[in-house]
Amino acid sequence: EENGPLVVLEEALYAYQDAQIAWEKGDFDTALAALDEAYSLILKLKLTPDDPLNQEKNDLRLMVAQRIQEIYASQGTAVGNNHQTIPLEENKHVLNEIKVFQGKERKLFEASFKRSGRYREMILDELTRAGLPEELSWMPMIESWFNTRAYSRARALGLWQFIASTGNRFGLKRDHYVDERMDPIKSTRAAKKYLTELHSHFGDWTTALAAYNCGEYRVKRVIRTQRENYLDNFWDLYIKLPQETARFVPRFIATLLIINNPEKYGFDLPTPDPPQEYETISVNKPVRLSSLSAALGLESETLASLNPELRQKSTPDREYPLKAPVGLGEQTLASMNTLPRYIPPESTYVVHYVRRGETLSEIAERYGTSVRAIARTSNLRSVNFIRPGQRLRIPVRGASRVYASPPPLIKEGEKLIYIVRRGDSLYKIARDYSTTIQKIKEDNNLTSNNLAVGQKLVIQSGKPEGAITYTVKAGDTPFEIAREYGMNLNTFLRINGLNRRSRIYPGQGLWVVPKD
Repeated sequence: EENGPLVVLEEALYAYQDAQIAWEKGDFDTALAALDEAYSLILKLKLTPDDPLNQEKNDLRLMVAQRIQEIYASQGTAVGNNHQTIPLEENKHVLNEIKVFQGKERKLFEASFKRSGRYREMILDELTRAGLPEELSWMPMIESWFNTRAYSRARALGLWQFIASTGNRFGLKRDHYVDERMDPIKSTRAAKKYLTELHSHFGDWTTALAAYNCGEYRVKRVIRTQRENYLDNFWDLYIKLPQETARFVPRFIATLLIINNPEKYGFDLPTPDPPQEYETISVNKPVRLSSLSAALGLESETLASLNPELRQKSTPDREYPLKAPVGLGEQTLASMNTLPRYIPPESTYVVHYVRRGETLSEIAERYGTSVRAIARTSNLRSVNFIRPGQRLRIPVRGASRVYASPPPLIKEGEKLIYIVRRGDSLYKIARDYSTTIQKIKEDNNLTSNNLAVGQKLVIQSGKPEGAITYTVKAGDTPFEIAREYGMNLNTFLRINGLNRRSRIYPGQGLWVVPKD
């Protein structure tokens, strides 16, 4: 009896080896049956967290999951056994999400279902060829409401909500003209690669889906630190994940349940939109898509809808495969020749430090942008609250003509209460406010350089001895100001917390020490 777990583990390994032999012979049915047997044996093992057999159990489980995936991929068919499909468990977490869909998100759900028809046929084709479950075709319902331009607070973009780094990892390119995270086909191909990788690593779809949304490394950390055996019950893992992102899994299962049986859950789902139809033509001239649509007698957003990855809503300044309505390929090329070249202005960012009494709408008006754009680029959780000294990233066109607000220069004898933000350091704060680390530590009775987010610091005047305030004028440079007051350039830069690449702005206050 004492050797029971070891015997079960050996039997599972023998079943895995039998599957390998059957697969090599091309007998896929026998191979899958043997792998199912191996997986069933693994699930029977109830080991304590410190049992040395845990590592062997986990390794064998992943080997089985990967081999099943390989077999289905080689056959070009969708996975269909129990531990490969998404288990539709109607637990309390899922029922809570169903209530949300039945209530405040009903209209979003129904509109998204209607919009899904434009892309699901293509998505299903890609998933089938990869041997992935067809249920995954509904993931964009939760990720983006099937909106190709959906953009999240985490700066994830497109149907499948890739952040820039993960998109790049799976081959999605991004430049001034194009962001392939918004390309339905290319992002779907990237998503199937990512999902295949996650499933191969974690071995079940619920955990893989959580990793897709929460991040694979976060899920790995939870698995390493928790004491429960997550291999047998995903929901033991779920309750330890950040709920804002972990909700993706019960929301996804709730979506599948509703779509599979809408009447049961009180839905009368609309007819999905027809799939997008287009022909692809090669263009090599930058023109506005709205101008091209007008020249073709189309609605202004027709071409932008077919080519959502064109982030400037213009064709690039290089050869590019443009999607055009079926039957209008040659006419589109002819119309392009009659239109002027369009070079969209570079979008850049300037930094603005909030001053007392300013509102976000006033700042947006000053820079010719919108509150929503500032909130997005500055990752603001609320547009109703900003604080003095807060650093904002402002998206502007032609930034060389727009001047950002520097950190306020503290006048002699004045104090400023600074609230520590994520990523701050004493060095950065001292540099921004033209003071020293030692002075900040002395004024705040700090015994170390460690800071905590939300900590309040008193920042007092860091005025150098003999210094006066100089107000920057248009056209000024650090070199010219230093020369005017007979200062060494490096000294001028140091007392103002600048370096040789720093920009200065009209209206900015800087310290200068006039030469006697």
